[in-house]
Parts: sequence; C-alpha cells; structure tokens
Amino acid sequence: MNLKTMPLKGLFAGSAMLALLAGCAAGPMEQGEQVAQTPEVNYQGTLPCRNCDGIDLDVVMSGEETDAAEARTFTLNATYRNHPQNPPDENYTGNWEVLDGTPSDPDATVYELTPNGDGQVYYFLRIDPQTLELIDPERRRFENGEMLRLQRQS
Repeated sequence: MNLKTMPLKGLFAGSAMLALLAGCAAGPMEQGEQVAQTPEVNYQGTLPCRNCDGIDLDVVMSGEETDAAEARTFTLNATYRNHPQNPPDENYTGNWEVLDGTPSDPDATVYELTPNGDGQVYYFLRIDPQTLELIDPERRRFENGEMLRLQRQS
C-alpha cells in the first residue's frame, strides 16, 4: 500500500503508535538518569584562628566511598571572620580519597581532600556519620580536636 492510497485515519493511527513507542523507549533512560544522582554530604564548622574570630569552613563531598576516585569530588570554602588583613575567601574543588587508620586507631576512617591545582591537602577523621575532625597530614589528632570539628548539615 502506498501513501496515496492509505486512508488518512490509518496514517494518524500509525503516527500515534510510533510516537507512543518512541516515548516508551525514552522513558526508562530519563528515569535512570534521575536515579543515578550523586549523593552529597555537607559539613560545616568554625575553626580557631590566631588573628581573627574564626575560620568558617563549608565542605561538600559528592559521591560515595565505594565510587571510583574520579567520581568522589568535593568543594571546600573557607571564610575568615574579622581578620585584620581581610584575606580573600579560599575556595577549592578536587577529589577525595578514603584512607584507613590513624597511628592510634588502625580501624579509623580518614578522608583526604586533594584540591585541583594549588592548595592545601586536608585530612579529616570521621568521628561518626555526623562529625568530621581536622587532623594533621600524619593522621594524628590535635590536642584541641574538639575545636576542629565540622558537623553534617541536613
């Protein structure tokens, strides 16, 4: 049957069927993209500062510990409160790694945040699912560790 002899009603029905099938094929892919959303966890706190009223730290970690390294990303923003020299805010992005153990606790979980390009590498000890504590590069806790904690935001 050629297009000239096909009834108009049949043509519309066939077009509608193709549109419906095309819609079904696209549906699951769109849903899959929504399900594959990367989880984010936000931690915030104020660290002590010698020359100012404190350093507000905001860390957002994306991805999960089981994800590939390139899928685990972070942003870190540090703002100095009432610093006499008014340094600019520090803003870093990069990747984070999971390290096992500290010298005093071989079962501890440590997150190593490595910025892209220049910037300081940060080490955080996971105290519990709600709390991270800044530690030194040798994975040792500071004496005033309670003052170096970030709390998970809901």
